[in-house]
Amino acid sequence: MEPPAAKPNFFSNVLVKVLLFGVLIIIVRFAYIVTITGESCNLGDFCFLPESFNLVIAGTGSGVSTANRAVVSTSAGPTQRDLYTSKDWIKAVHFYSDVFRDLVSDGYLSAISKTMCVETPKGEDVFALKEIGILDSIGIYKKASKPLVISLKESGLPFDENTFDFIFSGGDRLDKTSRRPLDLTVSDIQRTLKPEGFFVAHVSSKDTYSFNSFLDLFNSCKLIKSRDIEGYDSSMPFIREIVLQKKVGSEILSKNYDGKLGNTCSVPGYKRDLVRNAEALITEEPLKPWITLKRNIHNIKYLPAMADISFKSRYVYVDVGARSYGSSIGSWFKKQYPKQNRTFDVYAIEADKAFYEEYRVKKGIKLLPYAAWVRNETLRFEINHDPGKEAKVKERGMGRIQLVKSASSSGSFSGEVNEIEGFDFAEWLKSTVTEKDFVVMKMDVEGTEFDLIPRLFETGAICLIDEIFLECHYNRWQRCCPGQRSSKYEKTYGQCLDLFTSLRDRGVLVHQWW
Repeated sequence: MEPPAAKPNFFSNVLVKVLLFGVLIIIVRFAYIVTITGESCNLGDFCFLPESFNLVIAGTGSGVSTANRAVVSTSAGPTQRDLYTSKDWIKAVHFYSDVFRDLVSDGYLSAISKTMCVETPKGEDVFALKEIGILDSIGIYKKASKPLVISLKESGLPFDENTFDFIFSGGDRLDKTSRRPLDLTVSDIQRTLKPEGFFVAHVSSKDTYSFNSFLDLFNSCKLIKSRDIEGYDSSMPFIREIVLQKKVGSEILSKNYDGKLGNTCSVPGYKRDLVRNAEALITEEPLKPWITLKRNIHNIKYLPAMADISFKSRYVYVDVGARSYGSSIGSWFKKQYPKQNRTFDVYAIEADKAFYEEYRVKKGIKLLPYAAWVRNETLRFEINHDPGKEAKVKERGMGRIQLVKSASSSGSFSGEVNEIEGFDFAEWLKSTVTEKDFVVMKMDVEGTEFDLIPRLFETGAICLIDEIFLECHYNRWQRCCPGQRSSKYEKTYGQCLDLFTSLRDRGVLVHQWW
């Protein structure tokens, strides 16, 4: 009879085989990562990823070594798994790994940096930071994509002031795809960035106007460097990388950053560059100015057609002398002005009461029922009507309101005299918009442009306006009576031309309007 000793030997053999199998798995995994993918074993013991991740696939191509993996949260659903294993996602990780390594070499990043990536729906940049050893990194977006990206709160970034050493915005997201108003995002970035911390942004815009507009947004930061780099996909073949550093308290206090102007200003050089590229002024007086306008409007080089206006806090159109909605707001600005898909706040400044009712039903337009003037005071206006027609409200034409020149003049015309409140237009502009806003103005003020334009320069408000469409009033040839000039205005075409020329010489992008 055999002794019952074989049973323990059987269990011992099974245990040995299991252990050998486990060792074989570890060896195969090690060989796969190190030999096949060319990776260094630097992610946990025996090349196992942290507990919250699973290794899914190896990257392809000749990218940076530590970016040759794609990972997925163990709690992620099928959609996230597809995302994190896609070639585009892996390609982006490769790209950002290269970018961040360069920033580490330049001293803007380190292994102990606390970092945040803003407006990052997929989290490729966050993962790239972790891959190169900057583990204290998080992304933020409207919708969470854990564990890389957390959700953005309605109140803003859920972090205290001076939290991060480094903040990054990639993929042109800051200006092109942000779900929040740009000024709120910028405010959060500057608030949560530590003094002397770095903010790096990738943008596709390369013109000087957009670049300086970007710098104007970050008033608590200073420019460290800017360079052009090659992108990683067709949507951004070339990228401008901008590096900013948050100033310390004394540097910020050394300049007024409230966005308001003093009584003088100088139009910056990058705006002057736009003036040099504008259409030529019409130097010879047109015999039929109403026809010249229709022809010339096709030659106008609008600012948004010459530069990117993305980096602005707000977009504002001011129609000074708006008349009816269809006169210029509805017929021209809404339909023809190139807005680059931006929503504009529209202000209609109109002294004629005949048009007030119409604006009450227009959404998105704020009516200022006053006369634009150089100070706050009550004004008396002549309201003229077309010769030979009854004085009906609907027949009031463009340019039928002008300042009363003297008390005795009221009997020299077949019209009426009204009183209306005038307001200091330049001071209103300074209290309404800032240098961070994009401001377009159309001015048709029946000759008072010769008062208002100097006032804009005197107060410094001219620097707040990016583009002006100005109708200059002079003793033009009359449509009704060939060979006769209008006696309504004293100025000549030469004086109007001087006004346009002086504006452009001082760096203001102004277009002739009729």
